[in-house]
Amino acid sequence: MKHRAFALGLPVLAVVFILDQWTKQIAIDALSDPARYIKVTPFMNFVLAWNPGVSFGLFQGQAPWVMIFGTAIITIGFLVWMWRTRDRVLGIALAMVVGGAVGNLVDRLRHGAVTDFIDLHVAGYHWPVFNIADTGITIGAALLLIDSLFGGKKTSR
Repeated sequence: MKHRAFALGLPVLAVVFILDQWTKQIAIDALSDPARYIKVTPFMNFVLAWNPGVSFGLFQGQAPWVMIFGTAIITIGFLVWMWRTRDRVLGIALAMVVGGAVGNLVDRLRHGAVTDFIDLHVAGYHWPVFNIADTGITIGAALLLIDSLFGGKKTSR
């Protein structure tokens, strides 16, 4: 099958997207009105945060349409790459990135900012609050890096 990696990646993309949107809605319902946080473990809390920028709050203050348009263009590029690849690991990695990107794009369209709620901390240091979409993007990007370093020859169309 010519597009086996794409077909394998679509369910991964869907799971990342659905899990992201579902957990964000739970976070909004549980952590707002009144605003609060939930201590989950000694190193993790759930707290509602709205991120108008990109990862780690970068590019805050940009016009919302710039963020939406930029995300949409990059997502389309990754989907084309996913369609063209024959490598299954690469297809899954791209699907994780796209699923996360689409999850955060939907937030920007619905709320004007991305819903973040996972707060990791150790010894007083807090990692920037993040969500499932960010996790999918990060794991997908790590797989892309590993695949590019150790994956051998790749074939595209």
